[in-house]
Amino acid sequence: MTLRFTGVDPNNGGNGSPTVWVAPETDDLVIQGRRADVRTEKACAGFEIQGHAMGIPDHEAVVRIPARMALILREACDVAERGELR
Repeated sequence: MTLRFTGVDPNNGGNGSPTVWVAPETDDLVIQGRRADVRTEKACAGFEIQGHAMGIPDHEAVVRIPARMALILREACDVAERGELR
């Protein structure tokens, strides 16, 4: 699988994350980030839509992306929306 690198947190301190890519085959966003703390995960797991608890399946994770990466995420969304990698 080839991913298009979109950007990395400019304040990451050299540790390589959070990072955002776009998958050309599907236009999915691929995001690497710091795993959310237990309090945040509990808040997400307690989220309900139309009376149905959503939870966090074992094969998923909640990650935090800093607000300063908004422009990078917008660029990734634009690339995915346009389908320019196909």
